[in-house]
Amino acid sequence: MSTPTWLDRTLYPFADHWFDVPAGEMHYVDEGTGPAVVFVHGTPTWSFLYRRQISALRTRFRCIAADNIGFGLSAKPPGWSYTPVEHAANLAALLDHLQLERFTLVVHDLGGPLGLSYALDHPERIERLVIINTLLWGMHGEFAMPAAGRILTGPLGKWLYLQHNLSPRMLLPMLFADRSVLTPTIHHHYTAPFAIPSERHGLWGWVLALRDHVDWFDGLWSRRERLTDIPGRLVWGMKDSAFGPHYLRHWQRHFPQWPSYEIANCSHFVAEEAAPDLIDAIK
Repeated sequence: MSTPTWLDRTLYPFADHWFDVPAGEMHYVDEGTGPAVVFVHGTPTWSFLYRRQISALRTRFRCIAADNIGFGLSAKPPGWSYTPVEHAANLAALLDHLQLERFTLVVHDLGGPLGLSYALDHPERIERLVIINTLLWGMHGEFAMPAAGRILTGPLGKWLYLQHNLSPRMLLPMLFADRSVLTPTIHHHYTAPFAIPSERHGLWGWVLALRDHVDWFDGLWSRRERLTDIPGRLVWGMKDSAFGPHYLRHWQRHFPQWPSYEIANCSHFVAEEAAPDLIDAIK
């Protein structure tokens, strides 16, 4: 596939790789040599989120970051299911294709359950975990979806997501503590992959997943003990209004052996707002 005209290669100076999954071509970057580090993004981001970490670490590590189907440079078929089960299957297929014996796994946002589902199935292949502002359980009880979120799962939300590109255009900037970090050029790299409504079904799919696939999320959490023996680190932007400090405390209660790296003046997108801190945490 050709490079889209909106992509600034000075910001994202990586070679493109492609892997065929049933839904279409899955794009990924594979940079550097050495111990492998796999980065998994959530919504509405793509591998562009980790560009600064990859650029800094590829001199010492093999850095791999895929774009989930429906995101970034990957295929965006409007008729695909976009369920977390299918996303997780695509990621697992790519990792098996790459034949990584062991690797460090870095996960953020809803990339957390995707990447950690693989770790739960293959704990022997995970060298270390870096967990950034994410969850591994269904949104109910103390983590119930807020009223605004419930509204967005209805017809109004679908209209806003598909017709007005709500998630990258408006919700993403709201999750920055310092919005000056999100320059117009960087913001454009998060909105441009979803230029027309038919390219936005991946965004809408995650909204439905949080509502309709609670059992899948809870099933992952019920197996969390399989992660206990893997060295891990929790990296948290403490001003996050989506996955805030009470999410971190939940992780800490169940995985007290993992040290925490709390970043006070940072919100949800740690890789953007606190890039050097995340690089250090991974190192």
